[in-house]
Amino acid sequence: MHFNRREFVSLAAAGTLVPLAAANAQAAYPSKPITLVVPFTPGGSVDNSGRLMADRLSRELGVPVLVENKGGAGGAMGSVHVAKARPDGYTLIVTSQSTHVVNPAVNPNLPYDAVKDFAPITLIDRLANVLLVNADLPVRTFAELVQYAQANPGKLNYASAGTGSVSHLSMELMKNQARLPMMHIPYRGSGVALSDLLAGQVQLTWNNLSSNLANIRNGKLRALAVAAPQRVSQLPDVPTFAELKLPDLNLTSWTGLAAPANTPAPIVERLYQAMRKVLQDPATRATWVEKGMMVPEDVSPKAYQAEIIERIRFYQRIAKANHIVLE
Repeated sequence: MHFNRREFVSLAAAGTLVPLAAANAQAAYPSKPITLVVPFTPGGSVDNSGRLMADRLSRELGVPVLVENKGGAGGAMGSVHVAKARPDGYTLIVTSQSTHVVNPAVNPNLPYDAVKDFAPITLIDRLANVLLVNADLPVRTFAELVQYAQANPGKLNYASAGTGSVSHLSMELMKNQARLPMMHIPYRGSGVALSDLLAGQVQLTWNNLSSNLANIRNGKLRALAVAAPQRVSQLPDVPTFAELKLPDLNLTSWTGLAAPANTPAPIVERLYQAMRKVLQDPATRATWVEKGMMVPEDVSPKAYQAEIIERIRFYQRIAKANHIVLE
């Protein structure tokens, strides 16, 4: 096939339109509202973190950031939705330990790849995890819990948010390392588990601090240990798991921000820098502390992806050791 000069110039010009349009779109980003998908129903800690960040990120970017809850299948429905979305920076997801660490670690048939299908941006927060017991249980320290459990085998039941959840895997690790004879009672979500803990139907659980601070302060629940880099300001008398010689349990949970895979690097960088500005704002930092959340260190997109991969491997080892697999 032969082209004359005019046809060739026209085709060449047309061929430059697509990359030029893409470059212009990236340079103008963002120019319209952004949808922030929370892959859980409203009201939980992931939803709370997403909404707090959406409001602040909207002001920083100059466009609305609209939260859309897409719950179901332990976060899988919302995660798949974002994984398949156009990678243009206008559909983002609030990532969590559940969707991007534990689900991949225990479910070989997950309908998305937590590493390959997303472009991590950075963390929104870190959340201290806390070992909680019902206030009627006659123990006030972790050492007393160990003594009580070993003296009363079969009397302790611990609640989790479900088989294969963060709380399940963490409690199994604690049970093994501290030699605690206790029974696992799985629930369909942490809300129901906490309700039964408050009612005394189960004796202990593992959950994030921000969701339980009020019940700790009013004496309905007792915190025996926290998983955090150091003691948290809200519970200065409660030791970390590292202090209790259980450093493997001293992992915080987190929520973060991610885009679909193949989102252009300039857009990822724009979002990362906007997030850093928001998290450095003293007003944001004060709100995070008030809500029982920790302002994360500066976590780059590359570092965030590395942490996701490392934690998947960590929980895979726990799941394998305890024969925990979801089909």
